[in-house]
Order: sequence, then structure tokens, then C-alpha cells
Amino acid sequence: MTHHHDHHAHGHAHTHAQAEGKLGPYALPIALCVTLGFAGVEALAGWLSGSLALMSDAGHMLTDSLALALATVAARLARRPVTEQHSYGLRRIETLAGLVNGLFMLLVVGLIIAHAAERLLDPQPVDGGTVMLVAFIGLVINVVVAWMLSHGGHDLNTRAALLHVLGDLLGSVAALASGAIIHFTGWLPIDPLLSMLICGLILAATLRLLKSATHTLLDGVPARLSLSTIGQAMARSGGVISVHDLHIWSLDSSHTALSAHIVIKRSEDWPDVLVRLQTLLRDDYAIGHVTLQPEIVDTQVVAFPQPPSAPGTARRAPAPRPHHRR
Repeated sequence: MTHHHDHHAHGHAHTHAQAEGKLGPYALPIALCVTLGFAGVEALAGWLSGSLALMSDAGHMLTDSLALALATVAARLARRPVTEQHSYGLRRIETLAGLVNGLFMLLVVGLIIAHAAERLLDPQPVDGGTVMLVAFIGLVINVVVAWMLSHGGHDLNTRAALLHVLGDLLGSVAALASGAIIHFTGWLPIDPLLSMLICGLILAATLRLLKSATHTLLDGVPARLSLSTIGQAMARSGGVISVHDLHIWSLDSSHTALSAHIVIKRSEDWPDVLVRLQTLLRDDYAIGHVTLQPEIVDTQVVAFPQPPSAPGTARRAPAPRPHHRR
């Protein structure tokens, strides 16, 4: 066997910084305090006015407070340095928190829809004026909190928290519309109907979040990247014979990693090949955490082509498999 596996090259120039916006680590704690405080006010107003839309929004805000608390803890844990047991640190915990929050959101949506169905069958009197006033205040608060979170980061954890708050914002809009319609027309079914409509919108966003979080946790190739395209681009790079065992995955929402075996003719070509590949991956695909292993092919070796490539393999020329000296 004339392949050599004793050389490893690691590129660790992370091109994506941690996805934090201008507010950074302060966005989640501030959002938590504001959301929890108004949830109590809205719950009291909903109980006094008899509005399901208002009480549903208050319950939604209460669950969001729990979600924001979970997101805050996860964000702090994700910043911990690497350890002997966690060589990548705890970055994935933010994605895990996003998954838990998404599942929790499914439960909340189910409960609100069930309650709304009961209200359709048995309408209850509602004080439309009170509902409008409280819903308007809630709308303003939710807009402010959503703005803070949108400027606080773009990881799955913050996205999950933002999803909850956007659900609150839509809930406030529904409650405001419900209060206005009931106040001016007295049509009570609008209260549960709007609640169910908002739940449908929240459900669609929640399912997208769960799909994204699950994909990351299962080490899926990031949606913005194509395994075959990147493999072919690497195989076309100067000095490369073929590429195999190519893997691309997300460490978290902000960091992408890649590993591959690179077949080359001569060991002395490797430094230049490595630099070219690292530059290609960094500049064209924003992949900064790169691990490449060279495999040196003896020019006196007759190489038979491999069978059809498995996923994760790309090559420009037939890659060697069985080797026999002349």
C-alpha cells in the first residue's frame, strides 16, 4: 500500500463570528423581563374582560417567558470554553434549546385551539373596550421585544425565542381586532376564530424551526451548501487528483465544519494544495473550520477506478482503490 495517512492539516480560521447582533447577550434577558411582566397584566385584563383572545395571548406570553428563560440559560452555556469532554464546547446546546422551545410551542398551540373550539360552541360575553386597550399596549411591547431579539443574534436559539415573541405580536394583533369587532358589532365568535387563525400561522413557523433544529442536530449539510458542488470544486483545484470522505456539517447556526481526504501525487505539493483548498472553502463557501487529510499516490502504482461513488465523494479523475506494483 503506497498511500500515506500520516499528514493532517487543520484550518481553523472561523469566517463566521458568533451570530450576535448589536444587543448581544443582553437581548434575551431584557426580553424575558419585559415579557414576563406584561403577561401578568394581560392575564388579569383577560380574566376581567372575559376575552379568550386576551387570555390566550397572556398564556402565550407566559410560556414565552419560560422559553426566553431557557434560551437565556442556553446562550450562556454556549459561550463556555471547550473542555476535555466537549472538544467543540457547548455550541449545540442553543440548537437543542431551540428544538425544546419548538416542541413546547406545539403544545401551547394545541391547547389554545382546543379552548377556542369550546368558545365557538359556547360564546362568552367580552368587554371589547378593555380588550382593545390592553391588546394595543401588548402590541407595542411585543414590537419592541421582537426588535431587540432580531438585533440580538441569528442562532437557532434566538430564532426560537423570536418565534415565540412574534407569536405574541400576532396574538396582540388578533386580540386588538377581536376587541374592536366585538366593541362595534357585538359579534362574539370573532374572538376564538382569530385565536385559531393566529395558531395556524404560529404552527407553520414552528414546524420550520423544528425542521431546521433537527437537521443541525443530525449533522446535516447546511441548507445553503451543496456537498456535490463543493466536492467537485475541491477536485478541480490545482494538484488534486480526487476528493473522498467529504463531510460538511454545522457546529451551530454560525459555524460550519468540513473534513475530507485529498488524493495528490507528491507530498511536496501538499502545502500549496492545502492553501488553495482553504482559500477556496473560506472565500467561496464561508467554511472556516476545515480538516483535510492528504493521501499520496505513488507514480509507479497502477490504480483501478472505484465503483460508483457513495454520497460524500467527489473526484475529478478516477480515484485509486486496489494497488498493484508493476
